[in-house]
Amino acid sequence: MKIIKGGEFTGERALFGSSDLRIENARFHDGESPLKESRDIDLHECSFEWKYPLWYCHGVTALDTVLEETARSGIWYTEDISMTDCVIYAPKTFRRSRGITLESVRHENAQETLWNCSDIKLRSVSVKGDYFGFGSSDVEADDLSVDGNYLFDGGKNITVRNSRLISKDAFWNCENVYVENCYIEGEYLGWNSKNVTFVNCTIESNQGMCYMENVTLRDCKLVNTDLCFEYCTVDAQILSHIDSVKNPISGRIVADSIGEIIHEADRVDVSATEIIEVKKNV
Repeated sequence: MKIIKGGEFTGERALFGSSDLRIENARFHDGESPLKESRDIDLHECSFEWKYPLWYCHGVTALDTVLEETARSGIWYTEDISMTDCVIYAPKTFRRSRGITLESVRHENAQETLWNCSDIKLRSVSVKGDYFGFGSSDVEADDLSVDGNYLFDGGKNITVRNSRLISKDAFWNCENVYVENCYIEGEYLGWNSKNVTFVNCTIESNQGMCYMENVTLRDCKLVNTDLCFEYCTVDAQILSHIDSVKNPISGRIVADSIGEIIHEADRVDVSATEIIEVKKNV
């Protein structure tokens, strides 16, 4: 493997089509697509300051590397990329890529980031920005911190554990989602999704979990959550009070107590959902 130590690179396609290359402590300044169409690239303590640095690449590892804000749309159509202890200030990173592993990575401006990607592993990743993970599939996340709306819209086969998600409209239009040991805050959680399971989660959501098919909650707490489960098929075991439940289609809801149960017989079959308030029966 060839090694490049140090260096300042400018101009379009500075190292276009490289292979079997280790780059240490290098700076890529103005000039688009410096490593486009490259493969088997190992980056250590590098920085990218202009657009499209890693397009159509295969087999990239990056350690202690920075994508500056101007390195927007930085990693598209790339396969098998691993990033550790990196900071990404640029929006629109990762598009139509696969085989992505991120560990201890900070996304400081994650607008439209990780779109239509697959085979993704996230560990100790922080995200600031809207529409993270749009249309992505086969995602495993642990210790994910998100502050941004519309998380994983249109995603499939997603597992999230031990995470903190502050996100309006998270998990919309999704299929096959498993969320465990998480704190979730945001309006309209999970609408129009199917096969979604929450285990041991604390959820705050105005009109959360509506228009869902097969939503399951186990040992969860619903805090400041109202008008939930509207037009849902639901199986819920809630270890707290629920402010209000509205027009579930069918299933079973067990909670400590419920402030208001809204059942409109002209809209749903009231008899199709069993609702149990545990503390009322004590």
